Amino acid sequence: MKPNIHPKTYQVIFQDVNSGYRFLSRSTRTSSETAEWEDGKTYPVIKVEVSSDTHPFYTGRQKFNEKGGRVEQFKKRFNMD
Repeated sequence: MKPNIHPKTYQVIFQDVNSGYRFLSRSTRTSSETAEWEDGKTYPVIKVEVSSDTHPFYTGRQKFNEKGGRVEQFKKRFNMD
């Protein structure tokens, strides 16, 4: 194998913003936001909108409220009525 061709990976906490579900995994991304994990160590937190806890394929049902379409999200983000 060629040396130095793989990206550096970090242990990070992925947090589902809809349900609050968190899991520890490895990623090439990192974050400035940190949180303490069950082992007492502090890890970067990456927030995701859908995880295995809220995805309908894995749960068999819709667990979170519909956020609306793209236009509604845009209007909400930029306070347009």
